[in-house]
Amino acid sequence: MKKLVVYLMAGADTPELAAAAVDGGADLIEIGFPFSDPLADGPVIRRAAERALADGMRTAACLECLARTRERVDVPLVPMTYAALLEAYGYERFAADAETAGATSLIVADLPVDQRPELRRVQLIAPTSTDERLQLAGHQTDGWLYLVTRTGTTGARDNLSPTLAGLVSRARAVTELPLYAGFGISTPDQARTAADLADGVVVGSRAVEVAEEGPGALRDYVGSLRTAIDTAVPAIID
Repeated sequence: MKKLVVYLMAGADTPELAAAAVDGGADLIEIGFPFSDPLADGPVIRRAAERALADGMRTAACLECLARTRERVDVPLVPMTYAALLEAYGYERFAADAETAGATSLIVADLPVDQRPELRRVQLIAPTSTDERLQLAGHQTDGWLYLVTRTGTTGARDNLSPTLAGLVSRARAVTELPLYAGFGISTPDQARTAADLADGVVVGSRAVEVAEEGPGALRDYVGSLRTAIDTAVPAIID
């Protein structure tokens, strides 16, 4: 079955929202730990991070949020953040505290694959990744490989990136681990198309927007993505 990953920003209502997303069919919840200069994120997640920081969501509070979310759901939970936050908190300390709080892995958006190899984390690759970087990421990634479908920042787009098929083909050549596609996926049709190619789909910005409308709206939105993904037909990639 194709996997559905839903991104939520850490906050007071995250545990309830995560439970709603899982009820809607999410297989994994990515929890954003806000950072003041999120280079990989577009305007929606940037604004969500600013609100979270204004509400006092620093690292310790985010870890508490993670632990409360773990109490509500039994799917994998993956914090997503930036290297500067881990540098300030301590890499080993963060990894240990996140695991204690219920994290199953970690994503550090701006930490190159050849840095901190001892830090167990999900690696990201993009269409611009060299073959050498792609191979290293495929060997070092934790559980699955995150395919960034387009260059630039996160955010909803009108069309799925045409570079995804080629990126999937290159990634399949270096790893047998699942490939999950993200960045720019917001509609059920886009999710279905991405799932035709990859093993899973990551939806962030649009999920954060819908989450502002409450758990019920998020459950319905995730349900629409789940339905679309479940109808995906594996594509043949030359």
